[in-house]
Amino acid sequence: MAENNSPLVLGTEPVRKLLVQYAFPAIIAMTASSLYNMADSIFIGHGVGALGIAGLALTFPLMNLAAAFGSLVGVGASTFVSVKLGQKDYEGANRVLGNVLVLNILIGIGFTLVCYPFLDQILVFFGASENTLPYARDYMQIILIGNVITHMYLGLNNVLRASGYPKMSMYATLASVIINCVLNPIFIFGFDWGIKGSAWATVISQVITLVWQMVHFANPKQFLHFKKGIYKLNSELVKGIIAIGLSPFFMNISASLIIILINRGLKEYGGDMAIGAYGIVNRIAFLFTMVIMGLNQGMQPIAGYNYGARRFERVTEVLKLTIWYAVGIATFGFLIAHLVPSVIVRLFTSDQELIDASVYGLHVVFAVFPLVGFQMVATNFFQSIGMAKKAIFLSLTRQIIFLVPCLIILPRFFGVLGVWMSIPIADITAVTVSAVVLFNQFRKFKDMTVNS
Repeated sequence: MAENNSPLVLGTEPVRKLLVQYAFPAIIAMTASSLYNMADSIFIGHGVGALGIAGLALTFPLMNLAAAFGSLVGVGASTFVSVKLGQKDYEGANRVLGNVLVLNILIGIGFTLVCYPFLDQILVFFGASENTLPYARDYMQIILIGNVITHMYLGLNNVLRASGYPKMSMYATLASVIINCVLNPIFIFGFDWGIKGSAWATVISQVITLVWQMVHFANPKQFLHFKKGIYKLNSELVKGIIAIGLSPFFMNISASLIIILINRGLKEYGGDMAIGAYGIVNRIAFLFTMVIMGLNQGMQPIAGYNYGARRFERVTEVLKLTIWYAVGIATFGFLIAHLVPSVIVRLFTSDQELIDASVYGLHVVFAVFPLVGFQMVATNFFQSIGMAKKAIFLSLTRQIIFLVPCLIILPRFFGVLGVWMSIPIADITAVTVSAVVLFNQFRKFKDMTVNS
């Protein structure tokens, strides 16, 4: 049985209580996941140097691309599981589990086979110089070797959370983070493996956690578990999973494109240290956005279940609560970035040139950061209830429709500042569009509630 005895409580327990119950472990897990990435940067910054951080930053687009394919399956599957449970289609939810496992294996191996032979060319296109390419290559070669493990680990974690095990999902992420943080200094400083040590720490920690997840789903006493007949890819299920997962997929694809444009712009107008500064700013922003993503993951099964059960007043309630919490978290990030920026940056590096560049970037990128909380919830909400087209549209407005033109045009006039200021400008315009779309959906839910 699930931690809450049954996923059916998603339709009966008070919404605020459920959001806290589901979001808190997800927030802990996502915060741990961001600290996982920050730990890599911190150990690399102090154990390898400023060029190591710049090299790591150059791997972000490829990491986001891998995450795009992972979320295509994992996020789509978690929403599908929630909706299936809301519809009381338990056998269908089990088939989703089997299909998720197979899809993650196929996509994980395929991604590695396509990218590995052309890794140098890809990294140079992303903005690598002769100084930073060796660091980026050494890190990414190992990450690609373990890519299928990453896909399976993240995919099963999504299913764990959606099927009523938010705490176990949290523990899996925490275990991975703790193991990674223990292995990082051993491999980097003890074994003198440099940036390769950080990559090996990441892969090994995920292998250990994946084994634990597999043991859980292999237990026939669990609500969802591995069994015969669920592994054959079902075209209807695969289409449903992919349709829902397209929003985060395009969001991650867009993020890869954005980071490529940012890195290339920073390389042209600021050099390797500017790229390293973005690597640090990105990690700090990532911490707060991952907390908001944890909130969204807590909202997802509640919104998905009640939407499937046509309890629209509960869907509206959980959405409003999530927005308030998300804006509060983003506001806290805004205050940290403007009140104590140098304190945060010095966690990553002692190089003064890199510190100055990073503080400068923090001030600009976090200028309107409270708005980011609202926009992220709006986008993920439509994904949670299976409205893939609206979710895709909202995810693309910020990253493609608004941010890409800014990154192409503004640096020509303002140099490095033009690259940095493109981000808050895109945030403002994207939030405006999201507010209009979400307000219209609120009205529809209100009408549905009255007529139900």
